[in-house]
Amino acid sequence: MFSVYRFCQRGGLLCLAFVGTLLLSSCAKESSKAEYTKLSGEVFHTYFSVQYDLPEDYSGAVDSTFHTFSRSLNPFDSASLITAINRNESTHTDSMLREVFVQAMEISRKSEGSYDVTCAPLINLWGFGFEQKDSISPQVIDSILPFVGYQLVHLEGNELIKADPRMKIDFSSISKGYCSDLVGRVLLGKGATSYLVELGGEIAFRGTNPSGEGWVIGIDKPIDDVSGRISEFELRLQLPTTPGGLATSGNYRNYRVINGKKYAHTIDPRTGYPIQTDVLSATILAPSCMLADGLATACMTLSSKDVPAFIARFPGVEYMLILGDGADRFRTIMSPGFQRLVLAE
Repeated sequence: MFSVYRFCQRGGLLCLAFVGTLLLSSCAKESSKAEYTKLSGEVFHTYFSVQYDLPEDYSGAVDSTFHTFSRSLNPFDSASLITAINRNESTHTDSMLREVFVQAMEISRKSEGSYDVTCAPLINLWGFGFEQKDSISPQVIDSILPFVGYQLVHLEGNELIKADPRMKIDFSSISKGYCSDLVGRVLLGKGATSYLVELGGEIAFRGTNPSGEGWVIGIDKPIDDVSGRISEFELRLQLPTTPGGLATSGNYRNYRVINGKKYAHTIDPRTGYPIQTDVLSATILAPSCMLADGLATACMTLSSKDVPAFIARFPGVEYMLILGDGADRFRTIMSPGFQRLVLAE
């Protein structure tokens, strides 16, 4: 069972895409006190955990949501809409893809292009995306940059139009959070008033836990362990009872070593090269998990001094940053609203 008190910092990363084909395990169900139901399993090669305040088993509805989501936004699904768009086989979208696109474009504009879902060709080049490339050079990077840019793609009705057919779009930095939101919406439609949905670290929440209090999660310290198996809690957080989402992004567990040099997974779409600021990890609390997911990634492209002004452009958003000093020491800074949710040890 994937514990709700175990918050793994695996999600919200610009290049942490869905791996392979859709994998839906049969949900494991566990009943808890106060008529809460807990479901858990594996999907998109990551764990998920769902809790809600109803006795009925809605694992079928959850699996169906994952499947529908994959057919729209999963770049590893050969039958998905985004795959067809990337292959120039179609320009057709559905409501899910359009909702994620609109949110991604807002983050791109307000980040002045440091966040950009058209960065997929560069992500693939550096070995973090849904296609693997093996030749990295300044010349290759320069040849890709002309068809990377959020300004080069737009919606015309239900059609997604690319200015250049070589463009490829990857919503993985925001769509996993959106998938958590979708599961929450399904549960809300079934009559749930409280739920916690965690998909690989991206959390959508509403209401209270079985004890009648706000859900409690833990946030890991930034330990350099690419397997994600070594973890220590940095702090515990009691989430608000109003609907929202929480996501974390970090560079310290997702990197590649090329010719003996470690490269962070976050790619600056303006330069084509990996970027590492003093921000080791960004945790975002937002009105939706989709927004939290995208903003957590965007914060990894900014220095800590630039994050507060950037986040202020999004109403109702709070943040926590874990900063490094170039050695093994780190410190934590957070917005006042985030600080109020931290539980005393």
